[in-house]
Amino acid sequence: MSLFRRTRFETPCRIEVEHSDVHFHAHVELPDGLAMNPGDRVLVHGAPIVVGFGERRIFDRTATVERAGTAERLWTKFAGHFEMSELYEVSFTERRLS
Repeated sequence: MSLFRRTRFETPCRIEVEHSDVHFHAHVELPDGLAMNPGDRVLVHGAPIVVGFGERRIFDRTATVERAGTAERLWTKFAGHFEMSELYEVSFTERRLS
């Protein structure tokens, strides 16, 4: 693993897309439990996927996995702690919420 240089490779992947009143999601599964780390990227190749309401479909595609270098991985992990705080909403008010 390089300090600054990204490495990339292609791999098959499976995409599960569901669009219903209960679920609306798209998941990409990489083979052999290939783990993603901070700063890594995945680009799935192929035409855009369209799934109608009430459908659940699975597609097999090819993806390019781009691994972050050590420096970028550490920076992403460090910066992520500060960005996570943007998700918190804290209020210190003296009145009760109705």
